[in-house]
Amino acid sequence: MPIDAVNGVTTNAMTNGLSSVAGMSSDLGATAGTSATPSTDGSGFAASLGNAVDGLQALQSDSKTLALKAVTGNLNDIHDATIAATRAQVTLELVAAVRNKGVDAFNEIMRMQA
Repeated sequence: MPIDAVNGVTTNAMTNGLSSVAGMSSDLGATAGTSATPSTDGSGFAASLGNAVDGLQALQSDSKTLALKAVTGNLNDIHDATIAATRAQVTLELVAAVRNKGVDAFNEIMRMQA
């Protein structure tokens, strides 16, 4: 007994959930490929990080809006709220992991001897 509908939903959820991550990585690749010499002021990295945080805030806002609609009964498809909440959660975990790696790198640099 095939379960094609479930596989289709899973594929769509994964594709939609990873689209923001793919967008961030393509932005980083485009930024890195445009300059022949690396930027010393760090503005490219700061802009990319700022865009990632803005995207996270937008995902969380969408998730809250859809959750409110689901609770009040104004949402036709509960899957939309579930997918939005999962996308926001995965993106938050990604941002937290990047932050943790940045803190670890900073601490490692501070431990280096001159």
